[in-house]
Amino acid sequence: MLKIHPRLLELEKQAEIDLKEIFVGVDKVCEYNSRKILNAFIKNRITAETFHEVTGYGFFDSGRDKVEALFADVLGAEDTLIRPHIMSGTNAIWLMLSGLLHSGDTMICICGTPYDPLQNIVGITGNSKHSLINNGVKYEQIELIESDFDYDKIRERISKGDVNLVEIQRSRGYLRREGLSIEKIEKVCKLIKETDPNVIIVCDNCYGEMVEEKEPTEVGVDVIAGSLMHNLGGGVATSGGYIAGKSKLIEEIAERLTAPCIAKDLGANYGQHNKFLKGLFLSPQTVKGAVKTAIFTSYLVEKLGFEGVSPRYNLKRTDIVQTFDLETQENLEKFCQGIQAGSPIDSFVTPIPCEFPGYPHDEIMAAGTFTNGSTIELTCDAPVIPPYTAYMQGSLTFEYGKVAVLHALSNMIS
Repeated sequence: MLKIHPRLLELEKQAEIDLKEIFVGVDKVCEYNSRKILNAFIKNRITAETFHEVTGYGFFDSGRDKVEALFADVLGAEDTLIRPHIMSGTNAIWLMLSGLLHSGDTMICICGTPYDPLQNIVGITGNSKHSLINNGVKYEQIELIESDFDYDKIRERISKGDVNLVEIQRSRGYLRREGLSIEKIEKVCKLIKETDPNVIIVCDNCYGEMVEEKEPTEVGVDVIAGSLMHNLGGGVATSGGYIAGKSKLIEEIAERLTAPCIAKDLGANYGQHNKFLKGLFLSPQTVKGAVKTAIFTSYLVEKLGFEGVSPRYNLKRTDIVQTFDLETQENLEKFCQGIQAGSPIDSFVTPIPCEFPGYPHDEIMAAGTFTNGSTIELTCDAPVIPPYTAYMQGSLTFEYGKVAVLHALSNMIS
């Protein structure tokens, strides 16, 4: 049975008081996004026929067309790719970048060093002959300044006229910075387009969907990409990813997914449309639970005296990721093991550090999830290096998340 340390029971009572007004703001975002999604369902006249399974080549799938039109409305995009063939957020980002960049093109990441698997995609690390750099793409990066864009340096670099694509990573990855708000993304998009309107702006939108009232495609980003096993899948989608943005660019990316001149016209749905749309329908509520869990965790960890808490519990949220330094490897392992023990699936399993594909250090991961790798469900992972920073995200409901976090912290401090 799950046990909670008496000290944490007292902190829980105080958190209910101190977080009340903050949670009201989270509820308002959920209500806004729920209204937007329901209107999109009504506009696109979704019926039971939309969920019919189409196999084989997937020609003439009217359900697929409706699904992609609905997601486009929700995300404020001209068009989307919503496909079960996209297996992860990294896969979606690879399709986006490799579909838009060609030999001789210049790509700039304006958020500093990207997250680890994207470094392999670009060719900064790893030795894949398929990386962008090994296929003739030129890469540069501009560092952030205190979790905000270096607007002057970006303007100066874009004004030279030889940049083809700018990449933004909305969430923090394994970096010690905050996520990027829609307000900041809108400001930098305006600057880039005023300096050179031909530059394509793309955004890794993983972990940020439905956290604010707008998405990057509504404020100037040309293309966004992510996984349906994150926020937009609502904990219901068991596979798939999305790419959304300008129609012409989505067509180019679709040719990378299928084949030249075929683009969006091919692709069986394998009966996934019901899960995709049910997940989207529930996503504002699910994201609300994840955000409240993150805020609650931030509050407790700060009150317990740990450093590196980001975001602080009373700061604006831009994604579902919560980080905090646990000081020792023992603390990190005990916290992750406590999260696993408070999970509905594989609660008896004990996470330990090990090698992880695409990452340079040993990792520890707690993920007792219904869908393997679903980080909208409560998970916690970390590179096992000082200062032993935990990266926690998700929870299908706040109530479940709160119980698991209280147990995980009790496991660590008992």
